[in-house]
Amino acid sequence: MEQTLKITSVLSDPTRYYIYQYITKRHKDVTVQEIADNFDIHPNVARLHLSKLEDVNMLISETKKTGKGGRPSRLYRLSDEVIQLHFPFRDYQLLSKIAMTTMMTLGEAGKKALYMTGKRFGEELMDQELARHPQMSAEMTFEHKLNSIKNAATLAGFYPEFEPNSEKTKIYFQIFNCPFKEVAMEHTETVCNMHYEFLRGMFESLFGEIELIEKENMFTGCDSCSYQAVIAQ
Repeated sequence: MEQTLKITSVLSDPTRYYIYQYITKRHKDVTVQEIADNFDIHPNVARLHLSKLEDVNMLISETKKTGKGGRPSRLYRLSDEVIQLHFPFRDYQLLSKIAMTTMMTLGEAGKKALYMTGKRFGEELMDQELARHPQMSAEMTFEHKLNSIKNAATLAGFYPEFEPNSEKTKIYFQIFNCPFKEVAMEHTETVCNMHYEFLRGMFESLFGEIELIEKENMFTGCDSCSYQAVIAQ
């Protein structure tokens, strides 16, 4: 409870809250000066906000040399620690571990069911996104479809970046946050395969059959999970 009160106190300041949002979307280390410039505040004020976020383990920092001489810069980035606020207490992470362990006891049949369910939930996520914007569902352009996937992926907590090619036949995208990370650390292959099907369900809801190719995986030491979606013509 004490940590919960500290976190809510830190995030009650609007500027501090938006700074944290900015860092989650930045996908890179940030400096005090960068925050000061982007939020039009004095560097000392920016440093205070960043320190407050670090005090509750929402950020971590380290000192690095810039290579340009002078004093080393202090760089801030998101902490890997999971921040959860539940009133009253809920332990959904434990529930997911129990469910995953149960599925694994069923062998290949359990894995297959998990992948099929993951794909279905990806489709349902897109159905929910389209339901929020019914005016877009009639005749969707490529851009409308891509924006819908971006919005749904962001709401799902993926912190995504998308980049289509000029012919609109391929979409390259990176995911900087895995919502299933803690469970995936214990069941990496199974959870990653389920996540793959989840993403495929999202894309195929709007683009029809696609080929989804995994390029990088954050569990192999990469900064993100990156994919290429090849759209059938």
